[in-house]
Amino acid sequence: MNLFPKLVVNDARRAIEFYTTAFGVKETELFETPDGKVVNVRLVLGDLDFTLKDEDSVDAAPGLDGPPVIIHLEAPDPDAVGARMEAGGATLVFPFEDHPYGRMGRLRDPFGHVWIVRETDGG
Repeated sequence: MNLFPKLVVNDARRAIEFYTTAFGVKETELFETPDGKVVNVRLVLGDLDFTLKDEDSVDAAPGLDGPPVIIHLEAPDPDAVGARMEAGGATLVFPFEDHPYGRMGRLRDPFGHVWIVRETDGG
């Protein structure tokens, strides 16, 4: 059994590029409509798979008034991940700071999804 998120975005090609640059994801499968809209692309990040698709009349991308999901990503160097995300067009929501529960920051990617990027336990 597997469970993974599916992100709905307003430009799947650009999202694939963003997540590849920011996180180093690998694309493992891609399905699209005859007119080139992505209906499913599977992306792999370490042991995690997630999928995304272009928005359509059934599934809308999140708006800027609030995401339906906040994604929590643990990384050995959250500041570096955050910098790559910002370089790709993400907006910093909360700066990267040390907290009693670890170093972390929060960003909104160019597609409306909010990511908490936290230092992996043990640095």
